[in-house]
Amino acid sequence: MRLPQHEGATLVAGTVFLVRDDDTLSEAFWAVARRLRHRTKASLEPWDISPSLARAMGVLSRHGDVRLSVLADHLHIVPRSATEVVDDLERLGFAERGPDPTDRRAVLVGLTPAGIETSRAIQAARQQESERFFAELSDADRSELVRLLGKLREA
Repeated sequence: MRLPQHEGATLVAGTVFLVRDDDTLSEAFWAVARRLRHRTKASLEPWDISPSLARAMGVLSRHGDVRLSVLADHLHIVPRSATEVVDDLERLGFAERGPDPTDRRAVLVGLTPAGIETSRAIQAARQQESERFFAELSDADRSELVRLLGKLREA
């Protein structure tokens, strides 16, 4: 028996049903994203820190002392959420607030020495995990993936 062909669909080998290519692509994308998120979270277990706090520490590590609004912009969150992130980092001893020397009304947030050390260790662990995660891809595949994800991010 011959199955009808439908535009935008692929016959999946060993099945008697059609799968829409965009559904399959979406499912594959989310499966990889979940796997990456799970492995990233696992790589942070030694520090008992969430991925969102690790991202904030990465921003502070790269940019130094910044205003909360700048941190919020980098993290793509609202300023109130950035305040909560910094509160959590302060409780852990990884960040501290201080005066902005250029504006007496403003407050800067930066990493403490313990935060700098922990941020470096986290970055090294995440880099190792990233290398393991993407090990199956050639350099050309990785470059192509970066290009394609960039297109989707900018769309």
